[in-house]
Amino acid sequence: MNMTWRWYGEGNDNITLDHIRQIPGVMGIVWSLHDKVAGEVWEMERIQEVADQITAKGFSTAVVESVNVHDDIKIGLPTRDKYIDIYIDTIRKLATVGVKVICYNFMPVFDWTRTELYKELPDGSNALFYEKAAITDNPREMVDRILKGAGQFTMPGWEPERLAKLDELFAAYADVTEDKLFSNLQYFLERIIPVCEEVDIKMAIHPDDPAWPIFGLPRIIRSRDTIRRFLDLVDSPYNGLTFCTGSLGTNPENDLPAMIREFHDRIYFAHIRNVKVFDNGDFIEVSHRGRDGSVDVAEVVKAYHENGYTGYVRPDHGRHLWGEEKNCRPGYGLYDRAMGIMYLLGVWDSLDNVKGAK
Repeated sequence: MNMTWRWYGEGNDNITLDHIRQIPGVMGIVWSLHDKVAGEVWEMERIQEVADQITAKGFSTAVVESVNVHDDIKIGLPTRDKYIDIYIDTIRKLATVGVKVICYNFMPVFDWTRTELYKELPDGSNALFYEKAAITDNPREMVDRILKGAGQFTMPGWEPERLAKLDELFAAYADVTEDKLFSNLQYFLERIIPVCEEVDIKMAIHPDDPAWPIFGLPRIIRSRDTIRRFLDLVDSPYNGLTFCTGSLGTNPENDLPAMIREFHDRIYFAHIRNVKVFDNGDFIEVSHRGRDGSVDVAEVVKAYHENGYTGYVRPDHGRHLWGEEKNCRPGYGLYDRAMGIMYLLGVWDSLDNVKGAK
């Protein structure tokens, strides 16, 4: 597997490329133009600038997360073709700097959703937390609390300027059912996948987080059956998955190792993290060590290893350790993700050793 690290760019995070170079095993940087909102043109000069920063430190630029999809595409408005054309233009530009995988999602209104950004764990660290009972019919109070809690940092899919128009967004999605959202996703894929085949970039959709509908909005990438339905929309090897154990793991009914074994040939990007799911539906993110949460991380890695996985992997959200939440993007501290990499590579190396012994 190709280990990577999500990086938010020079001056946009307290974690530098020189920090990342000191983490053993990291071969690539997962990057984006994080100031770009969905539907905005990505200028070639900006793309090249960031790519040059990454390659200058010896890293691969192969994975971009994310090129966000405009709401007009998800809703199916007549203006969607304009935004799809912009998306195609971005795909073509990214191909010129060595990008091989684009991670994106098709979640209505919200990206990943939590009700608390820095919930304290028994050991004194803190992490992203989801309280199911806090998801009411009116999301405005929760949105304002989360945006305030994020402080100086923006969070992907939670851009304040966009969520300031929350009532308008909900009104626009009022008639979007699960079937219609699938149909709009198929329309999008039928436009972009031929271009991806031409320039050799694979699209890797991220599952919904959490893995169930919220605020009455449909969520369509949440289980084995919905993933199969998605892959059948456009049956091309360039239409694939970002398999996120933290997102899909919020639903204990999802057998994550079995899903990896079934879909491994269409998983192009793996987000590996752990969540502890409580009986009432609440969950909190914990260390990558499997026994600390509800995700059997070692079995997840084993499922990839069995199938000779050579795609891209990154440690996903981590806890905030040793007071780093004071200057840390929610979910994206340095220390726990670095330890997560060592855990994942340790499991992988042990499986290599067992295989070699045979």
